[in-house]
Amino acid sequence: MLSRLLKSLEDRERAWRESFGNDISTPAKRRQARWHFNWVDHGILRYWWTNFDQVAPGVYRSNQPSPARLARYRDRGIRSVLNLRGTSLYSYYLFEHEACAALGLSLTDINLFPTALPTREAIFELEGHFRCLEKPFVMHCKSGADRAGFASALYLLLIEDAPVEQAMRHMSFRYLHIRASAKGILDYFLESYAETNKVSPIAFRDWVQTMYDRDAMTEAFLASRGKGRG
Repeated sequence: MLSRLLKSLEDRERAWRESFGNDISTPAKRRQARWHFNWVDHGILRYWWTNFDQVAPGVYRSNQPSPARLARYRDRGIRSVLNLRGTSLYSYYLFEHEACAALGLSLTDINLFPTALPTREAIFELEGHFRCLEKPFVMHCKSGADRAGFASALYLLLIEDAPVEQAMRHMSFRYLHIRASAKGILDYFLESYAETNKVSPIAFRDWVQTMYDRDAMTEAFLASRGKGRG
């Protein structure tokens, strides 16, 4: 009974969150979307806290930028934005898409997940963006903790050929990444490569191409946490 009640409350809360914030075409709708951005998407917490850091020369990471912050990024010389949250009908994406167009910033969207491993195809799609985006560019997710950290690690491994230990520093509590949560599956991915590379050195891209098994690794991660899909 309690579980049904909690599920009902969760469904109502989700329905409320999705009932507005998906239109910026009028002043009234824009005000609603701004409220949605600040309070539903937690933009108010990102007003001063940006989680901004350099990954490599000309490459940066951050949390979800507001239009005002995108303008500051443009003024600092940033030319491109890599959005790791995918496209959306809601406030954060509507404002970002509008601001990038107005500021002359290139916006690229790819959908990564903080609690699920990417497919091999998604990793190589991301690599393609890394190689094609005009620099300087900034990559971001919502909080700049998990997906941005993981993508930063992938950039260092795929583009900079950096040691995996260096790449893994981007997955740390410094950026509010908590590996003890379900998001630790991203750490598990990097640690799995590190262990393989230590025993038998292999380039990261080759490891992804020939040895990475998303489903098997997910099962192994769940087993290591005493969980299972069933």
